[in-house]
Amino acid sequence: MTLLLPWNRACVVGIQAMDDQHAIVMDTMNELRLALVRGAKPEPADELLKRLIEFTRMHFWSEEQLMEQHGFPGLAGHRAEHQHLLAQLLESARRLQHGEAVNRGDVLLFLHDWFIGHVEGLDQQYGPWLNEHGVY
Repeated sequence: MTLLLPWNRACVVGIQAMDDQHAIVMDTMNELRLALVRGAKPEPADELLKRLIEFTRMHFWSEEQLMEQHGFPGLAGHRAEHQHLLAQLLESARRLQHGEAVNRGDVLLFLHDWFIGHVEGLDQQYGPWLNEHGVY
């Protein structure tokens, strides 16, 4: 598995604010991935995970507001996926905070699959639709 998530054209949804936020999410994930691979103590990894969660919450809210404002028909499913992904992040943070054993490989795989599956998959549905409705 590739250590760092690479930015590529598949990450672009065509909405500048969301593309910028996706880049920040990716950078934060990459920082966390490096900390976990390098065997960082729980505290730095915990802080990076907290930062990732807070920014992800803000990003999901921004996406949902944009979709709601413009009547995107897939909003309900997208929102449900956001809630599911955030719950997984929160569970990882809870386990780290309580000193529970966390399999670093599982966390790395989850982060990779989450970003690729969500941004390069699900998020690609709203970009073209919003572009057709004048949002860039």
